[in-house]
Amino acid sequence: MPVLVVKDGPGPGTQVPAQLQRISIPLLSPTSDCTGKTVMGRVVHKGPLVSMGEDNYVLKTVIQEEDSQQNMSPEHSSINIILFGALAKDYSESVSQGDTLLVTGFTVGNSPTAQKDKLHACNLQLAGDDAWMYVWPSTVSSRASVSRKRTSPASTEVTKAAKVVKYTYVPLSDLTPGVVVNVYAVVTFFKQPFRTKGTDYCSTLKITDQSNKKVGCTIFCDKLEEHPKIFKMGDIIRLHRVKTQLFNGAISLLTSHGFSVVTFDGMVGSPVVPRTSSGSFKFGEEDCQVVEALRTWAANQSLVPAEPCVPLSAVQPKTYFDLTCQLLAKAPVDSSCTLLKVWDGSKCPHPLLDVFVEPNTLEGSPTLSKDMANLTANVLVYDNHVEVARQFKPGSYLRIYNLHAVPGASRLPSNDSGQSDQMGHLGFHLHGGTSYGRGLRVLPEDSPDILDLKRILETFSESDINDSSMFEVWSTPPESFERTCDHTVEQVSLAEVKSRGPPQMFHIQAQLKSYQPQRLYQSLKLFCHKCKTIRDVPDDVTVGGLFSEAQKDVGPCNNGYWTLVLPLPKEPPSESPSRTLTLLMSSQLMGKGKAKELIFLKGATLEETCRIASAYSNIVPVTSPQGTMTPMDLSAPFLFRGTKRYYGCKQCSQLKVGESLGEGVEVWDEKSVADALGVQLLQYGLLMKLELQDGTGSLEALLWRDAESFFHVSAEDAAADQEAQDRVQETMDRLCPPGSSTAERPWMDLCLSAYTVEENGQRRACYQICHTDTRGTNTHTHPHATPSDT
Repeated sequence: MPVLVVKDGPGPGTQVPAQLQRISIPLLSPTSDCTGKTVMGRVVHKGPLVSMGEDNYVLKTVIQEEDSQQNMSPEHSSINIILFGALAKDYSESVSQGDTLLVTGFTVGNSPTAQKDKLHACNLQLAGDDAWMYVWPSTVSSRASVSRKRTSPASTEVTKAAKVVKYTYVPLSDLTPGVVVNVYAVVTFFKQPFRTKGTDYCSTLKITDQSNKKVGCTIFCDKLEEHPKIFKMGDIIRLHRVKTQLFNGAISLLTSHGFSVVTFDGMVGSPVVPRTSSGSFKFGEEDCQVVEALRTWAANQSLVPAEPCVPLSAVQPKTYFDLTCQLLAKAPVDSSCTLLKVWDGSKCPHPLLDVFVEPNTLEGSPTLSKDMANLTANVLVYDNHVEVARQFKPGSYLRIYNLHAVPGASRLPSNDSGQSDQMGHLGFHLHGGTSYGRGLRVLPEDSPDILDLKRILETFSESDINDSSMFEVWSTPPESFERTCDHTVEQVSLAEVKSRGPPQMFHIQAQLKSYQPQRLYQSLKLFCHKCKTIRDVPDDVTVGGLFSEAQKDVGPCNNGYWTLVLPLPKEPPSESPSRTLTLLMSSQLMGKGKAKELIFLKGATLEETCRIASAYSNIVPVTSPQGTMTPMDLSAPFLFRGTKRYYGCKQCSQLKVGESLGEGVEVWDEKSVADALGVQLLQYGLLMKLELQDGTGSLEALLWRDAESFFHVSAEDAAADQEAQDRVQETMDRLCPPGSSTAERPWMDLCLSAYTVEENGQRRACYQICHTDTRGTNTHTHPHATPSDT
């Protein structure tokens, strides 16, 4: 969300992209559609920067539309703009009164000060990554106003400092070892960023320029979004502050302190739009000319394939190719494989492999119509690409690099049945590793690379598709709840449910009156299948305290494990004792080359354990009372796998840690680790109490056994993934909207189980919702007729 200051005024390189349109200030209203719109005016007031906390700022400014200054009053032509966050701070440092301002990515709201300041009845609010502000300093604002209706500053510079920096770019043929340089080049090969053994991500490139010198480049960044946004070979890249080094007799480039990168589409004639996550970069008319020159030169050199991507209609068996497509649905297959269902609007000439997964694991639209089955390609993503693929959202546009077209059925645990019928079918595999640039990424909605794809997908008309499931690709129908059981019992009222008593199964139709807990994270529980106990999931404060207590154990471990002891520097205050971090690995696993698959960790804080777990498969925190290594108190997680934590039952576990760890174990997951340590694994679950009503009465029912299918969310995922938690919250908000009346709440078709429990010598009836899940059909606005009480 940068503030971009135009240095050179409008010119050939400063045209507004075709999708942006200027809207006049007098025409703004709270109902205005601001998508793709800009507002432009002169800064007539700049308020002070107000700090609301760390990195939280607010600033108010006023702009006046210059076209309207002579013939309209301020209440129509001047408008308040409210800036939030880092954008407010950048504006405070970069913009002066009298400058000309163009804004986009704003929202329109009612101005609470309109009566007092006599300005426009609305205000503009700018925050987040979609908000951009372009500024012509007052020295060039008069030139900007000449063509402001069709111009936008692509020739820009962020000016957090008043001093203008002049960058010098070195041709690749003039590079010498051991210096820090800036370069412009064409990308001839690239690998998507991959996680290193440390905390960084690494990406590698090969680049060239008009000197015909080819140079390799290695980029290390701790954040994935800071890596260059390269979508295809032939893209243009600008690298600032990279260090030259001699490697294997050839010059190569490596990131250094202050490194930054900007990329551009390499297609001749496409808009010169910088692609970067940085909010501080310079780009002027000279830079635009360099990009255009590199585009033209690269187009005449045949540096990149004429068709970098292959449509499904042209795919041949046993080939590797790049695919641009839209994601329809995704589902996990196992810990090392994820299924992506994609299409590109073309029909593959070969029959395609159908990969079966459990319906409740599938997120998004499962398929197109049966008559158009060959439009849907099943892509199996393996190993290091799984983490990336699981972040994708259905509906997004993807580019998959080095995809393998594999003839014959895939050997999947979930695909054993019917494989003989698919031996001639074509499957698509994205193998592990990064060789040949193998990987996948999301393409932005405005990428020139997907314009053709969008046009193709939009050509499908209703006559082409005779199955309503196709329309699930474009929109999610209203949510409702319906029964999935096979019971043939009649539907009854809640009053009749209570009069009949347990044990019975009932079909009811009811509304949600209230629910507990209101804080949905409290519904997450841990359950032991052996002793049937249920416990709360401890919060980070509690778990962090357990880790701090375990650090008091400073004795050695004598289990015969390979041990690495790392002394840690003292932390402030200075009187804090120094600590050591101990990593232990099984000698038996080391002999099999699997040492890193299971690591024991002693002396770490909770935060340190989470960081290490992000880079290794299985981390077990341990202590060493009496010199013998043992898992920590089972009130804390006994295992960390990525962002997920696993707990054990104190009552049923019989802890053991021996050198003969995991005899015969091929794959280390939470179950095999628990078995090896003698831990009774606790399962995550969701437990809620819902109060139902239907006009004849109300009753309380638990949601427990079938809660995951009810919400279409795994409780284990909800413990580690914010998106899964949000889905639960969205479902409850739909059933019981905050501040809603009874008439506004949807009706649910539910299956209800009635049973008896005994407490303090007394028996009482209890109810549990079962065999019910969310569906995208049959939304009820009112109930069917319910039987009257009998």
